[in-house]
Amino acid sequence: MNGIILCGGLSTRLGDITKNTPKILLEIGGKTVLDWQLEKLKSIGVKEVVLAAGHLAGVLKDTVSFFRLGLELIYAIEDKRLGTGGAIKHGLDYVEKPNEPTIILNGDVLTTVDLADMVSRLPENGEGIILGAYVDDVASYGTLVYDENYHLREFKEKEGIHQPGYQNGGVYIFNPQVKKYFPNREEFSVEYDVFPNMKNLYVYKSDRPWIDIGVPERLEWARENWRIFK
Repeated sequence: MNGIILCGGLSTRLGDITKNTPKILLEIGGKTVLDWQLEKLKSIGVKEVVLAAGHLAGVLKDTVSFFRLGLELIYAIEDKRLGTGGAIKHGLDYVEKPNEPTIILNGDVLTTVDLADMVSRLPENGEGIILGAYVDDVASYGTLVYDENYHLREFKEKEGIHQPGYQNGGVYIFNPQVKKYFPNREEFSVEYDVFPNMKNLYVYKSDRPWIDIGVPERLEWARENWRIFK
């Protein structure tokens, strides 16, 4: 299995916190977000990880080099903003096993989800599976609509409705055929330009602790409660 971490965003919502430090190198509980994520990928047998980097890619490369925690790191550096879908498309050009499934993590996510179990739920004839992470308030997240078989029916934009629910948890596992759904352009969104066209995309619903550290208050919460992600 291949691994990709999406870590090329500008991190504008974190302001000066990420002015000189890539978001994925922020420390939580004595180790970087990257280390938290690499440990998860290593636990399911991934050996090489593509870092789909952009903003401050040089800092990232100089800091962690090409090996970390026993894993080989491969850099897919964007020379312009590609969006979430474009970054995945670009990153897939660098994986070493293109005929195998690829697990993709948003570079600002911490979770205790059992990745091995999630991998096991990828249907043999399916195109992919996406983490549906439970949050108490989905107002600032895109939510997932799925049927009783966890087949994804719709990806809803942020609706601003304050209620609990399952949202896009930023962890995807795609089979190689996902490429046929990519638009013929460099910049696009996986949520809005790819998901709606996929015929066999499933949801892995999880109530286990999850957070993205993309805004200061959530980053601070993660730093105060990091032990629940051990």
